[in-house]
Amino acid sequence: MDTVYRPGGAVDVRATLRPLQRGSGDPAFQVVGSDTWLALRTPAGAASVLVRRAGTDAIAVSAWGDGAAWAVTHAPDLLGRGDDWSGLDVSAHAFLAEARHRQPGLRLLRTNTVVAMLVPAIMEQKVTSRQAWRAWRYLLRRFGEPAPGPVPVEMFVPPAPEQWARIPSWEWHRAGIEPGRSATVMRAVKVAPALERTLTLGRGGTVVSQRLQSVPGIGQWTAAETAQRAHGDPDAPSVGDYHVPALVGWALTGGPVDDDGMLELLEPWRGHRERVVRLIGGSGFRKPAFGPRMTIQDHRWH
Repeated sequence: MDTVYRPGGAVDVRATLRPLQRGSGDPAFQVVGSDTWLALRTPAGAASVLVRRAGTDAIAVSAWGDGAAWAVTHAPDLLGRGDDWSGLDVSAHAFLAEARHRQPGLRLLRTNTVVAMLVPAIMEQKVTSRQAWRAWRYLLRRFGEPAPGPVPVEMFVPPAPEQWARIPSWEWHRAGIEPGRSATVMRAVKVAPALERTLTLGRGGTVVSQRLQSVPGIGQWTAAETAQRAHGDPDAPSVGDYHVPALVGWALTGGPVDDDGMLELLEPWRGHRERVVRLIGGSGFRKPAFGPRMTIQDHRWH
């Protein structure tokens, strides 16, 4: 199935969809030239989605698989439809004003799939990105569904909730996911319908966060990471993240801050705090590096 989305303004496809990519080897996200390929688990089934520019004011979307019609219908949301930046005024801060000027096409996506965004966020709890992405690759290749259609490389659609629930404990261990995180996934997928209903509450917010956190093992960080992608929440910065507070601090003040400091710095833009974080992340700014990287412990074969 095919559609052409005309957003009526600039949309940077690559920057808008980037939060869906779980590392460069993500089996569910591939970039080939100017084409972006996604392997999605939709409520209607598996779908492969190709997103590409179709002129200066249009984006072409093609989809294959049982979930193709659903994917095409929701493609505008995926590309930022409904994400209104008009109330964000960063003109008083030189760095943010320049970042906004250089990223006119940045939008916040909304996947309309809660559990599909929640499971990888749980995998990323309290570990390095490299560890989480390695586990994601392993589990998708073992238990995901081969992506339908003419995908450019081998891609896999993430498991459905009932499929996640059937993965045996030893496979989670081999993926590098300890019992605490795998148990949280099991609790989440058991209440998948209730979690999906939070989409009816709009683009995130306090109630959505509270309902996501009603699942034991899901805290503020995991809820924010999920709402940013599933709901398109513009005001859910990742409190508790290992990197984000320091990045925000260095970008806005020239020095590191903790979570409380980050929230204090972002307070003038309440309602748009995640938009500000995304502007900083997409600006190319990098905080100074101090000391060696964290040592990765690998207990998969113990």
